[in-house]
Amino acid sequence: MGIIMMGVLLHFIGGLAAGSFYIPYKEVKRWSWESLWILGGLFSWLLVPWLAAVLTVPGFGAILAEASPSTLFWTYLFGVLWGIGGLTFGLTMRYLGLSLGMSIVMGLTSTFGALMPPLYRDLFTDDTTGTLSHMFSTTGGLLVLGGVAVSLIGIAVCGRAGMMKEKEVSDADKYAGVAEFSLGKGLVVAIISGVLSAAFNWGINAGHPLAEAALASGANSLFQNNVTFMVIMWGGLTTNALWCVAMNIRNRSYGDYINTDSPLLRNYLLCAVAGTIWFLQFFFYGMGESRLDNDASSWVLHMSFIIIISNLWGLFFKEWRGTSAANRRVLITGIGIILVSVAMVGFGNYLR
Repeated sequence: MGIIMMGVLLHFIGGLAAGSFYIPYKEVKRWSWESLWILGGLFSWLLVPWLAAVLTVPGFGAILAEASPSTLFWTYLFGVLWGIGGLTFGLTMRYLGLSLGMSIVMGLTSTFGALMPPLYRDLFTDDTTGTLSHMFSTTGGLLVLGGVAVSLIGIAVCGRAGMMKEKEVSDADKYAGVAEFSLGKGLVVAIISGVLSAAFNWGINAGHPLAEAALASGANSLFQNNVTFMVIMWGGLTTNALWCVAMNIRNRSYGDYINTDSPLLRNYLLCAVAGTIWFLQFFFYGMGESRLDNDASSWVLHMSFIIIISNLWGLFFKEWRGTSAANRRVLITGIGIILVSVAMVGFGNYLR
């Protein structure tokens, strides 16, 4: 039970990082969104993942050099798809804010990320454990799947609270919490982000041979996924760099990086902090997943904790200013349901 509790705690820390990383970006002044996003991304997708691998996986370079081209290709490709999800995720936060945006994105990501890997094993591999059919055949597996379902209900309730908010509050209150609020644009990018962000979990599955090689090289099992993360992040960097550089050129915002009318040093530091915090979500996710050893439960725990943290930040930043007591009760109810799902997933893993 202690190992399970450690896994849940590690996922909570990862969720705390994921639900909080965007806060430093909100304080970047006089820069276009694409400028702050790609600068922070250099820390998120390149520098910090490399540093994590250097510090935790002996001979990580040899692991990459000796990996099969197929493993590297699929892991990278899922990273590219996830990068599109990450790019539109940033736009979702820009247009919808932490509370509503996170609720919609994480609802979709939770479903696709948790259930597709075991379904893939059922359909395309000879693996008899960790498959969707195997989960249906055990009490612990059923409880984990039930936790996934309950989590989706809680996420839907949080989303309902967000929709109630849109009907209740004035435009002035909406823009007070989210400076570029746009429900139409936000919903489109949130749906794209929610579906494609799940590709990160698919990338972890595709990169399992890299994790096995990391263990064989003497890496602690807590850090077995750090080489896999590097390859996924390269895919994410590719997508985001191409888009942001194109937007820099189109909007002529490439001068942001040397614009002395902006607080340059402060902006650089804020982007570095945001990017580092962003990667820490997966650093701790990898450690939590190594202790729970179940894709569905790890993914839904991660998503659930993000929902809880992001909604609490949304309250702190007054994104719910002007809403009724009934609206806020719906939000709190949704968070409570998610907490129940976390307990179900944790106990389901204990039974397994």
